[in-house]
Amino acid sequence: MKMILAILKNDDEQATIAELNKKHYFVTKLSSTGGFLKQGNTSLLIGVDDNKVDEVCGILKKMSGVRNEVQCLSSYAGTDSMYPGVSTPYPIDVQEGGVTIFVLPVEQCYKI
Repeated sequence: MKMILAILKNDDEQATIAELNKKHYFVTKLSSTGGFLKQGNTSLLIGVDDNKVDEVCGILKKMSGVRNEVQCLSSYAGTDSMYPGVSTPYPIDVQEGGVTIFVLPVEQCYKI
């Protein structure tokens, strides 16, 4: 048996848990905060048989993996420009999402 610890963005939490539940994997959800960016994350604990690890990791990657999104940023025109104080939005590609997965051995498991 293995314990999968998956750390993902809060934005990906609901869809990921729904997909895992649909495939009959049940999770324990913990709220967490990253130490570097100080952003909210969700940590999922998923106990699975050894032969199910690849399937669960595939679901996690599909639902919470890195993806590119287009976001519009505003560039502020300074006072020396032709139109001072006017901001101009422009699109940029931003990487979103991502999941960190730890697969840990389980010595014993009791459901009491």
